[in-house]
Amino acid sequence: MIEIEFASTDLLGLRFAHSPMVEVVTSGFELIRPAGFWMYASWRAGVEPRLAGAGLETFLALISGPNCYVPDFLTPVPPTSRPSLDEELQVVAATPLDRVAAEVHAAWAGHRAPPEIRRFGTDPAGGLVELVRQIRRYFELALAPVWPRLRAVVEGEIAGRARAATEHGPQTLLADLHPKLDWDGSALRLASPKSRHWGLDGHPLALLPAGFAGPKVHLMTEAPTGRALWYPPRGYGRLWDQPERVEPSVTLAALLGPTRAAVLTLLAVPGSTGEVASALRLAPATASHHLTILRDAGLLVADRVGRRLRYRRTDLGQQLAGVSDARAGGVSAA
Repeated sequence: MIEIEFASTDLLGLRFAHSPMVEVVTSGFELIRPAGFWMYASWRAGVEPRLAGAGLETFLALISGPNCYVPDFLTPVPPTSRPSLDEELQVVAATPLDRVAAEVHAAWAGHRAPPEIRRFGTDPAGGLVELVRQIRRYFELALAPVWPRLRAVVEGEIAGRARAATEHGPQTLLADLHPKLDWDGSALRLASPKSRHWGLDGHPLALLPAGFAGPKVHLMTEAPTGRALWYPPRGYGRLWDQPERVEPSVTLAALLGPTRAAVLTLLAVPGSTGEVASALRLAPATASHHLTILRDAGLLVADRVGRRLRYRRTDLGQQLAGVSDARAGGVSAA
């Protein structure tokens, strides 16, 4: 059991962020160790052909070390809630070279490392430059195409927990984060074969939901950039599903009309105009018209992710669609 003890003021330091580098690292885990990560099979099938021959040997060797340790400098705790990949890579690139060499060595200590890893012992500066280049390439090929979905499901998670904290207090931010985590009001406990007890020691804890975290929880307890917990957001198992049509309740259809009720019901997971149009077999202009009406009525909000808008339900929208969600047996990402 790993236990994180909270002082009375530590709850006030909790914050959320979505880290591109955490998604980079966790998605790399799913590529090199697919067992147990069945929910990403369709993503892997589409990505692996694009990555073949892409020259990512340094990055892949670093995250697949035999000691099951990934250097902390790869995932700096973000100081803002929505850092860009460029902002995080600037922090990675500025890591002191002695720390880079030490952490890379730790990932392969006791094992014969490939040349890409041995380079960090003799030329850490050159190795780091090459690593940053490869991460950019990996993100472009593997994550950029799905980034709007990743961002949307994480935004839904953060919005849902923020609502709960507003209504019931900050302690609810840690409630039901993950089946392996137990929160008793003073300590957060992670089911683990390891045994360890530690406190935050005045450091704020960053909660980093990540679509690629899968069924696992990851802790950063002593990184120079801060303390963090990575976990999967609610609804992550549906991340790669195409939006499915779920019939709204009779009551909701009578109130909003059948099409707008279907749109609101569909958005248990945030979606774009195109995704709504495809799932409900509507013309894009028709889908946009209904989304706009629902937004103007206060049932949806639109978040810009890259060049696209993704719509998610407001509190009122959640309440109205709740009956349909229960009938469908779905899990809301918000």
